[in-house]
Amino acid sequence: MDTAEQYFRAKLAFHTDVTDVHTAMESGEPGFVLVDSRGVDSWRAGRIPGAVHLPTDDIAAHAERLLPAGTPVVVYCWGPGCNGATRAAVEFARLGRPVREMLGGFEYWVREGFAVETDTGLTRRPADPLTAPPGMTCAC
Repeated sequence: MDTAEQYFRAKLAFHTDVTDVHTAMESGEPGFVLVDSRGVDSWRAGRIPGAVHLPTDDIAAHAERLLPAGTPVVVYCWGPGCNGATRAAVEFARLGRPVREMLGGFEYWVREGFAVETDTGLTRRPADPLTAPPGMTCAC
């Protein structure tokens, strides 16, 4: 394999995107635990339905108690302008956990029009036409 192919194969092994996560979560058996690594105030403001809240600073102390050993983990934070999910992924990797980062984070989840959970229930914003053009899929 050439260097470029190795790089992109490795990238796919450690990243996923919001559409793939949404599809997996909707199946009822995603094959991973989705972890929101943001702080308490961010969690309360809105989160992805079915996610487990485990802020990055708490991963080392609480991952074993909250997540079954060996279970693959997908982490997310705010969005592409934030490297919080990357830091969370490092913490899970240190624990020997299989982990991937969800590209786009919470921001792109919302921008694609997927449901958001709050303490008062589910809500959904209209999809941003720049990230989810009406009537189109990226077919990737």
